[in-house]
Amino acid sequence: MNTTKTLAATARPATPIRLYHHALSGHVHRVELFLTLLELPFEKVPVDILVKREQRLPAFLARNPFGQVPVIDDGDLTLADSNAILVYLAKRYDASGCWLPEDAIGAARVQRWLSVAADQLANGPGEVRLSALIGRPCDEGLVKQSSRLFDLMDQALAAQPFIAAEHPTIADLALYAYTAHAPEGGLSLEPHPNVRAWLARIEALPRFVGMQRSPLPEATA
Repeated sequence: MNTTKTLAATARPATPIRLYHHALSGHVHRVELFLTLLELPFEKVPVDILVKREQRLPAFLARNPFGQVPVIDDGDLTLADSNAILVYLAKRYDASGCWLPEDAIGAARVQRWLSVAADQLANGPGEVRLSALIGRPCDEGLVKQSSRLFDLMDQALAAQPFIAAEHPTIADLALYAYTAHAPEGGLSLEPHPNVRAWLARIEALPRFVGMQRSPLPEATA
């Protein structure tokens, strides 16, 4: 292994990482969870995205012109996009190299599921849950797409304990919150036993922290 890379990966932040945060955002949660699992010092900077729409204020747009959480400040670095942040934290602070494998096949498998988290998960179960959260009618097509996604995840998890490898990776963190909280949008996980067992394995990780439950009636999970 490259010595310079090893030294970089074992470095610690000189000051706590600032995480621009909203408690009900699964995108934020995946970053918060990884920071906690890596035992990195960080502080939350609350951003009211639902009422005050603080993500649209000039001060926030200067950090992320797309007006989305999460964003982190790590020293002189400001970085947006939850999956990009996961990659950065893995490359910068994970000395084990397990969370984002270096080999071509392992890295590609993780990237495949990061893409699913950014597309099918966010635009399926994530949107269904958001519709329930803000009281917006939900497209039934999204409900069917979400069930199909959970079918595919269940099939993948029948072959191995975690979504991209035999051990947890950042792909699992990217997929966790909007899957675990899908019942808040009325999506049941009961037909997907492998998904439910996978969620339990993530929740059993040392230092795991969950995402705040939204104040919604849940379907049977």
